[in-house]
Amino acid sequence: MKKIAFLLIAGLIMGFAQVSMAQKVAIKSGSLSSLSGATELRVEYTYDNMMVGKMKEADYIAKKTKEYNDKEPGKGDEWAKAWVSDRETRYQPRFQDGFNNFCNLTSVNFHIDPNSGSKIRMVVHTTFTEPGYNIYMSSKNASINAEVTFFDEAGTQFAMVTITNSPGSGIWDLDYDTGVRIQEAYANAGRAMAVEILDQAFGK
Repeated sequence: MKKIAFLLIAGLIMGFAQVSMAQKVAIKSGSLSSLSGATELRVEYTYDNMMVGKMKEADYIAKKTKEYNDKEPGKGDEWAKAWVSDRETRYQPRFQDGFNNFCNLTSVNFHIDPNSGSKIRMVVHTTFTEPGYNIYMSSKNASINAEVTFFDEAGTQFAMVTITNSPGSGIWDLDYDTGVRIQEAYANAGRAMAVEILDQAFGK
């Protein structure tokens, strides 16, 4: 019942009930129970071998860069730079804020920080990105899939969690920029991961 209450709160924060329904979180191996004594995790991010839609990321970047440059010289090169830089400036902060702000709603003293001195690590590996689109009256939601792996102080993996179809913004939103659409998928993923840890490790 406690977890259900948290999911309801998450749904309110996200704004739409379908956000929490569409997103799936599953523990694929190990257990998160050992986090019960922790107050902080060092979070890291990887994007190795990520698929974008039905394409490998490198192929997607090459395709979009050419399309934009053909329309306006230099525009594609700027887009390609933003595609990578958005990770540090938009996506990762939104994941952390989503996670930490959700934890702040509880009495549990627990948060994630990329600059933490904690030897316990949470590695967020984005395996899939759907950039979505918003072209006037036509729109498709952005979304991401991720594998979240946990390592203890000795560097041994003790759990893996998958997040599937974490939705970004879509129709009715002023999200004509790719980064704006995708960043909300990370915020939702951060909140979902917080819910899972609070439930499995702290019984909340």
